[in-house]
Amino acid sequence: MGRTNGGDGIVPAKEQLQQISKELTKASQMHKRQSEKVQAISRKEYAKGGGVRKPKMPTGSGMKRPTKQGAGMTEKGIKAYRAANPGSKLKGAVTGKVKAGSKAAKRRKSYCARSAGQMKKFPSAAKDPNSRIRQARKRWKC
Repeated sequence: MGRTNGGDGIVPAKEQLQQISKELTKASQMHKRQSEKVQAISRKEYAKGGGVRKPKMPTGSGMKRPTKQGAGMTEKGIKAYRAANPGSKLKGAVTGKVKAGSKAAKRRKSYCARSAGQMKKFPSAAKDPNSRIRQARKRWKC
């Protein structure tokens, strides 16, 4: 087998490959141990209830729109939610006329698709014309 320059001096290629193989094996084992530690920590956090961050919902007067006015959150409720959950990108309903293909139109389409799933999941609410989901879909013009 030929020889290659290994930095300090000339090292046979076979020895160099074996050395690299050992280093890769050590790295792989270390990665596996780290992965197991992370999984163990995640399981403990999840068991404590800290694994999934539940957003804080604002409560109080004027935070949610009455069902007869189309359900959903009011502007005051959205501001309170953003204050309670820093980094939130919560936006209000798309209620006006929008240009096809615009961001607002895509948000509306996405909301309508998600809320259609809620209608399937809760058939009793889907049948009731005064339910919050039906009123919200009406407000979003779904």
